[in-house]
Amino acid sequence: MDRMKIARNVAIVAVIAAAVDFLPEGGRTAGTFESALLVAFAAGLVYVAVRLYREYRVSLHSLGDQRRGLLYGALAVAVVSITARPRMWQTGFGELAWFVLIGLVVYTLVTVYRYSRTY
Repeated sequence: MDRMKIARNVAIVAVIAAAVDFLPEGGRTAGTFESALLVAFAAGLVYVAVRLYREYRVSLHSLGDQRRGLLYGALAVAVVSITARPRMWQTGFGELAWFVLIGLVVYTLVTVYRYSRTY
């Protein structure tokens, strides 16, 4: 039974590869398929984030407004920095700024974590 599933999966990948290579506008089709997969992946990440927020809501609110704001701000800066990495790494200054931002994000997350573990 497992060999049939493997053969089916290999056939699906082969059909997609043939479509990209031999059909006109195959690259556009591959780009569309990639975009659909990325949207599905992002939706999955949002779902996980919502579940984690609901599970740890009490812990998050016990941090207080200032530290919770630092946590959310650090996460937002991390998302923007990771998204902008290819463009920022085109110049030396942008690369330095990227590493500084990521360093500040890590420092902020560690600070909030250490505060959350104090009694």
